[in-house]
Amino acid sequence: MVLELYLDLLSQPCRAVYIFAKKNNIPFKVKSIEMLKGQQFSEEINKVNILRKVPVLKDGDYTLEESTAILLYLTRKYNTPSHWYPPDMKKRGRVDEYLAWQHSTIRPSASKILWLKVVIPLFLGHQVPPEKLQDAIEDLTISLRKLDEKFLQDKAFIVGNEISLADLVAVVELMQPLGAGWDVFEGHPKLLEWRRRVESAVGKELFTEAHGRILNTSELKNIRIDAPLQAQMKPMLLKMLK
Repeated sequence: MVLELYLDLLSQPCRAVYIFAKKNNIPFKVKSIEMLKGQQFSEEINKVNILRKVPVLKDGDYTLEESTAILLYLTRKYNTPSHWYPPDMKKRGRVDEYLAWQHSTIRPSASKILWLKVVIPLFLGHQVPPEKLQDAIEDLTISLRKLDEKFLQDKAFIVGNEISLADLVAVVELMQPLGAGWDVFEGHPKLLEWRRRVESAVGKELFTEAHGRILNTSELKNIRIDAPLQAQMKPMLLKMLK
């Protein structure tokens, strides 16, 4: 039975899983989910994932949630090249360290910019206070400095001379604010060169394909939100703005 991946490529963890699977020639079928249309609340998703989140992996009667768990499952099941998750314990420790760190730093601050600039206005019908966006930009700037000084340093990639899961997870997060028209790489030449190396390592065509929707800012800003979903999400979004 072919592996099924439930994905929305507007989601950065979904892009990481998609790029990894395609790059490593893992056979899979995409089950496309559009979260901004509320499809994560469908009965189909509820049957495979009661958390109603993506990505989700379905391998026969086995389902797995959370992108990091999915990526590690794929490395082990398909015996992907060792540079993705090195057997050397110290290098593997660095990958694990980054994956653990980014969840509470890079991930929320980068995604928050897209939410504040694009997603929340789509649902509420008005722009958010500019100080909220400025706070998110300042948080991300601090995280970018830590990524540079702590993790990347003077290396080609986070773990050394070859790409790893850490680089893949990092780059998809930093592409997210581009959907809001904010280029996090501008003014950070070392991070820009690192991004280019990651693109080259996974393949520019695949990288561009995976990020096609997030880079189409005009399409994002014109997505039509269904009224029931709007009403369902409004209390949570207002809470985010407090």
